[in-house]
Amino acid sequence: MSGRRKKLTHLTHERLAALGLTGMAKAFEEQRRSPDLDALSFEERIGLLVDREAAERDTKRLTTRLKFAALRQSACVEDVDLRTPRGIDRAVFARLVNGDWINRHENLLVTGATGLGKSWIACALGHKACRDNRSVLCGRYG
Repeated sequence: MSGRRKKLTHLTHERLAALGLTGMAKAFEEQRRSPDLDALSFEERIGLLVDREAAERDTKRLTTRLKFAALRQSACVEDVDLRTPRGIDRAVFARLVNGDWINRHENLLVTGATGLGKSWIACALGHKACRDNRSVLCGRYG
């Protein structure tokens, strides 16, 4: 690579970072170091840069929502074992996971005996809501 091209590449990377396009800057560096990407068209390479930036921003927003939510446990709805005898109906749980109840401004009260995993299920639903771009705040009552 010529000195001029190297300097332009460095300036482009710095400019992307200065503009807050960290995902694009990372993808730009990866593309620059990968000889296999020369086979891609200009449009395909730009598409990869834009996709990376969008993914980085989505990840950052999710991380911020999860931090604000202050979920006490790391749980996700995909890990909920409905075979465990908790008295949860599969259809009801599927509707809760869907989240339409949140859109309708309905409340959810999780009750049951000690040790059934009520907090874990609540955290799993909160995590799913965060992934669905909803704001969550975890609180404990009683």
